[in-house]
Amino acid sequence: MSNYTRYAIYMLPDGGFYRLGAEWLGWCSRTGAVRAHPDLKGLPRSPESLTATPRKYGFHATIKPPFKLAEGQSVDDLRAAFASLCHVTAGVEIPVLELRRLGGFVAIVPAAHNPALQALAAAMVEGLDRFRAPATDVELAKRRTANLTPRQDALLVTWGYPYVMDEFRFHLTLSGRLPQAEADQLVACLRSHFAPVIPHPFRITELALMGEDETGQFHHIESQTLA
Repeated sequence: MSNYTRYAIYMLPDGGFYRLGAEWLGWCSRTGAVRAHPDLKGLPRSPESLTATPRKYGFHATIKPPFKLAEGQSVDDLRAAFASLCHVTAGVEIPVLELRRLGGFVAIVPAAHNPALQALAAAMVEGLDRFRAPATDVELAKRRTANLTPRQDALLVTWGYPYVMDEFRFHLTLSGRLPQAEADQLVACLRSHFAPVIPHPFRITELALMGEDETGQFHHIESQTLA
């Protein structure tokens, strides 16, 4: 296995849903290959520009955010712990996914709050935390430029990331940050593009261990089935 600079736990869709997402972003993390962007009408600008920020991560939903491996921990131990944790953690069903603007970017998100999703993510964040190297002062300072709430700052200190536990929001990112008019235009265009392939309900039955290479691209290492 290649040595990666960071690791993460993602949810990767499959089938046509994954294929369209990977093509839209221009990167397939499952195969480690560049994909050609689709030729869509009505975009506010080029797909290359719209997807420049999220492309390297591939089409995914973050469950445990990227982390550097802690000193004294091995990738083999991480893989074993990930497998064990998945086998005792229940899968989740999302009744409806919708494509909409989320903050300043466009994403596919659950139509309603789902406590089971937050429980799934929290189990992975906490259960694998011993493998995470502590955030450096530089990393903490960079995160704090986002005007965090006191709760988010506390989560950052404890877990190395501010948007976990009760602040976690499940989403599959489709763009970088955009002006509202461009985001709304992109939502209108992508809704019709993705509508035929988004499963309803959407079932999360497995999670993926991911690795970030030296160029910043994320690659699929292995998947494990949830209980």
